Amino acid sequence: MLSFSIKGKGPAWIFLHGFLESSTMWDYLPLDNLPIQQIRIDLPGHGSSTSLLDSPSIHLMANEVEQIVRHLELTRFSIIGHSMGAYVGLELSRLKGFERLILLNSNCWSDSEQKKQDRLRVANFVYQAKSHFIREAIHNLFSNPHEHKQEIESLIKEANSMSPEAIAFAALAMRERNDFTNFVNLNPANFTFIHGKLDRLVSVEELQQKVPNGKIHFLNCGHMAHIEAGEEVFEILKTKI
Repeated sequence: MLSFSIKGKGPAWIFLHGFLESSTMWDYLPLDNLPIQQIRIDLPGHGSSTSLLDSPSIHLMANEVEQIVRHLELTRFSIIGHSMGAYVGLELSRLKGFERLILLNSNCWSDSEQKKQDRLRVANFVYQAKSHFIREAIHNLFSNPHEHKQEIESLIKEANSMSPEAIAFAALAMRERNDFTNFVNLNPANFTFIHGKLDRLVSVEELQQKVPNGKIHFLNCGHMAHIEAGEEVFEILKTKI
């Protein structure tokens, strides 16, 4: 079973981190001030969940999270997922008891062919120059890296504890994920997007085009909204929980 922790009391909310992160990412937000039960999970190969699955797959990652849902006997639950974590959350949205998903710096569609090639290059490159890849990748997640040097170094240190196999596994899993665009558009009340206007990974225009009637909150930040615009993210969460 994946590593997880539980804090607080109230409605169950599952917190899923992004690529190269762990459940520690949520420490940047004052979540203890929310009247919820926080279930923070380390996805395969990240944080304290060191084991990988038989094949790279977001769907299989979601199956691992589902084991925790069943273990805790959750009859109703909601999810907050950052980037890759929201991809996993989309898979879990099919489960009985699912109520809502907040996609933090993420999207609901599958990779383009160009993006799939980029993921494959990442999976190969990390075996040759893991530290170089991690440093460059994490810097590019911020709209202004110079303002967050301490946070960046902490993220780099944590990511460097991951094995090349784990990083490659996650990159390939994202490459093969399912497309949930139609499902999200058919059920807009169950999905909320919090997105950075300066996010280099998904443009404002693409998100608006793909989810024309979606509930989208645009913030003045990059891909790391919980760090770059933490107060605004928390204020949005308070209205959704």
